[in-house]
Amino acid sequence: MSKVSTGSAKRRKGSAAPAAPATPPPGRGGRAQQKLDTRRRIRDAAWALFTELGYDGTTTKAVAERAEVATGTVFVHARDKADLLMMVMHDRIAAAVDAAFETLPRKEPLLPQLLHVFQRLFAMYSEQPLVSQAFVKAFPGASGPNGERLNALTFAFLHRIAGLVRDAQARGEVGSDIDPLAAAHNIFALYFAALLSWLSGFVTLTAALDPVLKNALALQYRGLRA
Repeated sequence: MSKVSTGSAKRRKGSAAPAAPATPPPGRGGRAQQKLDTRRRIRDAAWALFTELGYDGTTTKAVAERAEVATGTVFVHARDKADLLMMVMHDRIAAAVDAAFETLPRKEPLLPQLLHVFQRLFAMYSEQPLVSQAFVKAFPGASGPNGERLNALTFAFLHRIAGLVRDAQARGEVGSDIDPLAAAHNIFALYFAALLSWLSGFVTLTAALDPVLKNALALQYRGLRA
């Protein structure tokens, strides 16, 4: 063995073994996905309990146990039980609205298009009417993080309705002097008033759509005509 190789062997013998590289912390993408997965579990647990026990019978502690997270984790994603309700309804409403616009009868006049959109929403409410009633009652003034997301969704919905009014203007169906967004606000007010008539017990959910909302929209449509 040469001197060079002997020295190298001594150095290798006396040197500490290199430390194993530390496991890198999860990247931003991993943390973001984990947060989304936790949110999904909380949302699904809340929805399951709202449908099984009712809104009043559900507690945030029960939601945490069903989602298998700490109670404090629930409050990271929702301010309180009302905000949990906004969380579950946000995704359901968003899906219903997207489905309505994807299947919109584009060649029909404005009134049938509006009825098509609101029929989708009322069908969604009818799937769990008691939970839907709790939502209609809690939505005005909702200010938690999920309530704010739902408000943003509502503003986006208003702009989509305004787009339908604008398209009707382009067809010569609606007066050119009509502000599409103002018309959309009126249309949304009629929709929510119909829901409130159902919440108050004046009509069934079916009747809130037809004839209550249908007749109100027909009257509004007459006022928009060119």
